[in-house]
Amino acid sequence: MTLTLMGEASHPGPVTAPLMLGNHAVNPPVVLAPMAGITNVAFRRLCREQGGGVYVCEMITTRALVERIPKTLKMIAFAEDEGFRSLQLYGVDPDVTAAAVRMVGERNLADHVDLNFGCPVPKVTRRGGGSALPWRRKLFGRIVRQAVQAAEAYGLPLTIKMRKGIDQDHLTYVEAGLTAQDAGVAAVALHARTAEQRYSGQADWDAIATLKQALDVPVLGNGDIWEGSDALRMVAHTGVDGVVVGRGCLGRPWLFADLEAAFTQGPDYQPVLPTLGEVAKIMSRHAQLLVEALEDERHGCADFRKHVAWYLKGFPVGGDLRRSLAMISSLAELDDLLGKLDPAVPFPVESLGQPRGRVNAPGKVSLPHGWLDSRDDDTVPEGAEMEDSGG
Repeated sequence: MTLTLMGEASHPGPVTAPLMLGNHAVNPPVVLAPMAGITNVAFRRLCREQGGGVYVCEMITTRALVERIPKTLKMIAFAEDEGFRSLQLYGVDPDVTAAAVRMVGERNLADHVDLNFGCPVPKVTRRGGGSALPWRRKLFGRIVRQAVQAAEAYGLPLTIKMRKGIDQDHLTYVEAGLTAQDAGVAAVALHARTAEQRYSGQADWDAIATLKQALDVPVLGNGDIWEGSDALRMVAHTGVDGVVVGRGCLGRPWLFADLEAAFTQGPDYQPVLPTLGEVAKIMSRHAQLLVEALEDERHGCADFRKHVAWYLKGFPVGGDLRRSLAMISSLAELDDLLGKLDPAVPFPVESLGQPRGRVNAPGKVSLPHGWLDSRDDDTVPEGAEMEDSGG
């Protein structure tokens, strides 16, 4: 199901030019951020049905890919109609990362590779990975250079996503962006928070503007894009070439219709405001796609349960019905419960612009022993590579 825009809007023309990733034009310049347990083939299809962009699969660890771990190989499945397959890799060892990129090219597993240097999760940073890694600038440079060289052999555009740094005393984003640019990346995305902030506070859009001014390659901004209007404000404030959307689309896949309208029509676009009945249809569609993807109705319905609270956020739905929806075990049970909702209830406008998903407090970043002592140590930490994909 694709939701339609409410009302009429003027058409002054596109807000930005298409984002070029290699020879591929991304229009509108919108990227779905990889989210563990969320951006599987079912959710990506649901979002693609709403609007254009690049839809990235869940984070894949380089070691798990190279060692052909069955669970990881299942996670990189793409639908036949995904015209531009985007895969994000996480790795700490330059040689393993390059081998993973070569495997992507040799086996035609994807059309675009992104490297993760932004994950703030302790199990990642304590190994020196994710948002901790750019602090070790020589190791970071080796990883990106070797990955770009491996990607170039197969014509794969390679990008990176990072955070501002470990904390306010250990910022790395401008230096890391310049290093990545010199290595030949196609674009750089910045989540404008530090690892210490996790998902708390406000994203520092001024930092995105600073990075955009420092680089010649395209820069994408990430952080606090809850509505199409937020994307337009970010572009106006920072001059970025595109935006990356994560938590804002949780329980709101129609955000991509909103973003397409915003980038196509400009500030006069009309946002998507679905009724509860339209939301119910999207929920049913989402669950059906999960069942098809997992080829098991019980597992698909169990995977859908975590999305219920996001879809119903702000709507006047009773606690008993919410709990029942979050415990479904079949599609028939889901549709029966959705039928108890009042389809005419309007979208709760008071929830617009509000954070979704994880909203946690800042926390000390877990790092390997002595990680901050030397920026030029390019030794790969012992046990850094992980077998488990998905973050």
